[in-house]
Amino acid sequence: MDHAAEYTAEYIIGVDIGTQSTKALLVDSSGKIIAQHGQGYQVDTPKPLWAEQWPSVWFDAVMACVQEVMRKSAVAPASVKAICVTSLYGGSGIAVDADITPLYPCLIWMDRRATDEVEWVRQHVDQQRLQDITGNGVDSYYGYTKMLWLKNRQPEVWSRTHYLLPPNSYINYLLCGEVAVDHSSAGNIGGVYDLAARQWSAEMLDALGIPARMMPARLVDSSEVVGHLLPQIAQQLGLQAGTPVIAGGVDAAVATLAAGVSRAGQHVAMIGTSMCWGTIRQHTDARHGLVSMPHVLNSRHDLYVFGGAITAGASVSWFRDAFCQADIAQAKQQGYADVHQLMEDQAGKVPPGADGVLFLPYLMGERSPIWDPKASGAFLGLNLYHGRAHLYRAVLEGVSFALKHNIDAGSQGAATLDEQLIVVGGAAHSALWMQIIADITGFEVVTIAENVEAALGAALLAALGAGMIDAQRAQQGWVTLVPRSTPQPQASAIYRRTFGHYRDAYPALKTLMHRIYQDQQLAGQPEAG
Repeated sequence: MDHAAEYTAEYIIGVDIGTQSTKALLVDSSGKIIAQHGQGYQVDTPKPLWAEQWPSVWFDAVMACVQEVMRKSAVAPASVKAICVTSLYGGSGIAVDADITPLYPCLIWMDRRATDEVEWVRQHVDQQRLQDITGNGVDSYYGYTKMLWLKNRQPEVWSRTHYLLPPNSYINYLLCGEVAVDHSSAGNIGGVYDLAARQWSAEMLDALGIPARMMPARLVDSSEVVGHLLPQIAQQLGLQAGTPVIAGGVDAAVATLAAGVSRAGQHVAMIGTSMCWGTIRQHTDARHGLVSMPHVLNSRHDLYVFGGAITAGASVSWFRDAFCQADIAQAKQQGYADVHQLMEDQAGKVPPGADGVLFLPYLMGERSPIWDPKASGAFLGLNLYHGRAHLYRAVLEGVSFALKHNIDAGSQGAATLDEQLIVVGGAAHSALWMQIIADITGFEVVTIAENVEAALGAALLAALGAGMIDAQRAQQGWVTLVPRSTPQPQASAIYRRTFGHYRDAYPALKTLMHRIYQDQQLAGQPEAG
């Protein structure tokens, strides 16, 4: 071993806080992964359509993951030149007091409780003005409606709230003692951030009744140094005190950066628990129902514009856990490494279109482009002929239809999209799902050989922030794209017809879905008297 070379090597650490797990990577200046570690946890769902997490869960996971990559790699602490933490979209943000102590769980992106607040905004705030300033619309997905829920339903918490911090901003504060919010996280809150001015919107904050003081004054680029590791934290992590802490950003945009997407026309689908489809633009149009925020690279000019389904991989997990116990037992018996392999073998024998079964993946309401928290999941077209394999294939197809629905919305009034669709996330492990996506969307599907998504993007931002690479190198990324699936004309023809059914199903069922939603709400309330 060349000990001199080992001594002079430089590294960075990228961390991504996800909805169900946190992952850390230790990477060298060429993008080679030296060590990685992940830690899982659960989302708290105390009521239907609620989804929240205490930030201590995230911090514990970040600490454990960084400690492990340092232990596994055995690199010298001084050779790590920066650390960057990116995170899930934190919705409301974390309500903290003047000592930056959390007062309430974070209402994350998946939470849909702020339905009354959405109606209030629609009745009291100029919708066109809100869209023109923020580039975003009104829905309980957005953080600003969740903030209003805290204001209305938790007045004691609200009265003590000093800041509302995105997850990565809160973790950065614990690491370095500095409070700052990156532009991507600020823009993703919706409703309170002026996209053109790149600052908080005093006009919208006033209209919404959210105190401007709750929005931290310091806004930074995702590759900017927020502060430096505090001595006691550095010691626990096995790093050097004073190591730069880079701002980071929203995981979907960071995963897009990791995939090497940096120009208009390129597009990425990130399919994990949820699905985000995103592309780069220089302008926004909220009328088509997508979400806009400054991109994590070149944020002064580029916007990350995306749409997404709330329950993508979550639909698959729900179906497996609710209906496939026999498959789980059979997979163990037959030596399958993963039950999904068995389920895919069976679903692969079902023809495209699942013999007429259609699945609507609205298991937690839905985000874009329908924006309806009262939408619900459904299987349509069932008869006695159908079995679990048909339903499983229909679930994969339903999520893929949701992806196409967002791509179609994002294509309106936009530049032509590349013929190549990059897919990252857990879905990329499935050959069947990759073929279904190609057949439904009509795009050539490619995936990333490295399979690390946002955590590698965080490392890329860390390297840029530490001066180890320049912006041009960051645009190119560190990943290798692997061709996976080509659209099959016969299957695509079937899916064009079936997608028409999918697109028509929600408007046809919307009124009934809302009636059922109201019944569910009433069933959850105590009886009077």
